Amino acid sequence: MNKYFSAVVLALGATFAVSAAPAVNAAEITGAGASFPYPIYAKWAEAYKASTGNSLNYQSIGSGGGIKQINASTVDFGASDMPLKVEDLEKGKLMQFPAVMGGVVPVVNLEGVAPGQLKLTGAVIAEIYLGKISKWNAPEIVALNPGVKLPASDITVVYRADASGTSFVFTSYLSKSSPDFKTGVGAGTAVKWPVGIGAKGNEGVAANVMKIKGTIGYVEYAYAKKNKLSHTQLKNRDGGFVQPDDATFKAAAAGADWAKTPGFAVDFTDAAGKTSWPITSATFILLHKTQADAAKGKEVLKFFDWAYKNGGAAATELDYVALPESVVKLVTDAWKKEITDTAGKAIW
Repeated sequence: MNKYFSAVVLALGATFAVSAAPAVNAAEITGAGASFPYPIYAKWAEAYKASTGNSLNYQSIGSGGGIKQINASTVDFGASDMPLKVEDLEKGKLMQFPAVMGGVVPVVNLEGVAPGQLKLTGAVIAEIYLGKISKWNAPEIVALNPGVKLPASDITVVYRADASGTSFVFTSYLSKSSPDFKTGVGAGTAVKWPVGIGAKGNEGVAANVMKIKGTIGYVEYAYAKKNKLSHTQLKNRDGGFVQPDDATFKAAAAGADWAKTPGFAVDFTDAAGKTSWPITSATFILLHKTQADAAKGKEVLKFFDWAYKNGGAAATELDYVALPESVVKLVTDAWKKEITDTAGKAIW
């Protein structure tokens, strides 16, 4: 990510609007929602503007906000890391499709602990977020990390204060890892956290972990990597400790059955496979099936079609995973069937 967008991610964080030399009849589309894909949408928007003269204005306000805004028709598309259920899509007369895949990673601020050195399990993280493990030198953490010097200091938990798809992915994983977490907190975009301090957006969680010693939080991997946060290893379902990267995200997504999953709502968390990263997710776009402004709706599809065809290298650079061509074909075929103008004519 260039210096401009790196600054946006943490300093401004909430919004980007890509500008360039004025173009004749240039189009602008607006979107809002998940902060998980914010770095890649910023990168794509910059390149798209340079290539086409058309721009994207995207507000990184969290998945809950994105769902509200698309339902209120105040943006051209919404973005959510939590896929909507079929009944919710039908109620809102919405279509849902995946844009890109990535990983959520636990991040810590521990002096002397290098990125990727600390090993954790879903069960141990659940106990930390339940407040049952409160010291960094707790026996459960020490047992996973022989030879690592762990302080006797308190653990400060950082969580998302806004309605967040990243939180949904993270809590879904913890609910699969811990029956106590499932019954005590559960999976959702906004849950009642027993302990800790809240922060807005992936940007806010990253900023708090950076400045507060002894913290643990969770962010999309691009935020961890670009801000040099210390991510952890995780033990996956097959018993292996793995590092987050595009290879382990791809491994988690390898068994996905996109064609048979309504609304493309595939769940990758706790996926099988020796090299699978256990908190992998797709992030999704929400569009009205009937476009009141057909030209604007087509511009949204043109942007994501461009991103599918031209955005793979940028995705890899930021440690996201581009969708396979077979999945892109499923998505674009669905556009032809589901997205129409007010007269019922396909716009793609």
